[in-house]
Amino acid sequence: MMSKKEMKRKAKEAKAEMKRRNDAEYDGLSFKEKLKKRFSKEKVHRFLFGSKEKDGFLKMFAIYALLICIGFVYIYPLLYMVSTSFMNRDDLLDSSVKWLPSSFYLQNYIDAAKSMDFWVSLGKGFLIAGLPTICNIFICMFVGYGFARYDFRFKKFFMVILIFSYILPRQVTMIPTYVLYNNMKILGTIWSFVLPALFGNGLNAPIFILIFYQFFRQIPKVLIEAAALDGAGHFKTFYRIAVPSAIPAIITVLLFSFVWYWNESYLTELYVQGLSGKSIWTNLVVQLKNFDTSFTSKTATGDTATSLSESVRMAATTLSILPLLLIYFVLQRHFVESIDRSGITGE
Repeated sequence: MMSKKEMKRKAKEAKAEMKRRNDAEYDGLSFKEKLKKRFSKEKVHRFLFGSKEKDGFLKMFAIYALLICIGFVYIYPLLYMVSTSFMNRDDLLDSSVKWLPSSFYLQNYIDAAKSMDFWVSLGKGFLIAGLPTICNIFICMFVGYGFARYDFRFKKFFMVILIFSYILPRQVTMIPTYVLYNNMKILGTIWSFVLPALFGNGLNAPIFILIFYQFFRQIPKVLIEAAALDGAGHFKTFYRIAVPSAIPAIITVLLFSFVWYWNESYLTELYVQGLSGKSIWTNLVVQLKNFDTSFTSKTATGDTATSLSESVRMAATTLSILPLLLIYFVLQRHFVESIDRSGITGE
C-alpha cells in the first residue's frame, strides 16, 4: 500500500505529464486553430456576460462607468472650490491657470477666517448643532422604542400623524412657530432649537423616530422576555438591552441630525438669531451666507478685487464644510455599517 507521500508524488507526475501532452498538442496546431481554441465562444461569452459565480466584463464596466460619472458630479465642485481657494491674484487673472495654482496662497484662508470670526463661530456652531442633536437622539430613541415594542390604542393613528408631520412643508408652520417662540421669550436664543428637540419635534425628528422604530423591531423578542423573567422593568430593559444594541442607529441619527442642524442657515437666522439681529448666536454657515457683506476689505470696485473676493469666498466655503468632512472621515466606517444595519434603504 502506497504512503501519502508516494500518492502525492504520483499525482504530481501525472499532472505534469498531462500538461506536457497538452503543450505538445497545442504546439502542433496552426495559428488559426490556436486562436480559435484560445478564444472560443464559451470563453468569450463567459468573459463578457459572466457566470453564476462571477460578473461579466460588460456588467462591471457599466457599474464602474456609472459610479465614476456620479462621483465626478459630486467631486468636481469640491475640486474647483479647493483649487480656487489657494489661488492668488496673479493666478486668478492668468487665463492659463485652470486647476493647479502656481503657489499655495494661504492668505485667502486667513482673510476668510478673520471675516467669519472662525473660532467663535465654530464653537457656537457646535453648540447650535450638537445640543439639539443629543436631545434628538434620546427623545427619538424613546419614542421609536415605544412604537416598536408596545401595542396601545390608536397606535396606527399616531404613526400616520408622525409620517404626516414629516411630509408637512416646513413653510406652513414657520410663522405660527415664530409667533409661539416670541411669546415664550425664547426667540434669539439656542432654546428655540433645544426645546422642540426635547419634546420630539426637532429638525427632521420624525425620520429619526422611524429609524429607531425600524431598528428596535429587529431586536429578538426573546431578549426582552428573558430580561423580564430576570426581573428587569421596562426602563431597565430599555437601557440594558435596547440602547446598547442600538449603537448603529444612534450613529446614523447622530450624523444626520448634526449635519442638518449645521447646514440649516434659514431657521438659524429666523429662530436662533432672531430678526432683530441682536442675538449672539451664529455659526459658520450663517457667516458664509453673510460673507459678501462682512468681507468689506476686498470688495472694492474692479475685476481684480472681485476675483480676489471669489478666491476668498471659496476659502470661506471650504472652512464652513471642513468640520463636517473631518467628522465624516473619522466616523466613516461606523456610519456605513450603521446605515446597513439600521434599515435605511433606497426603496
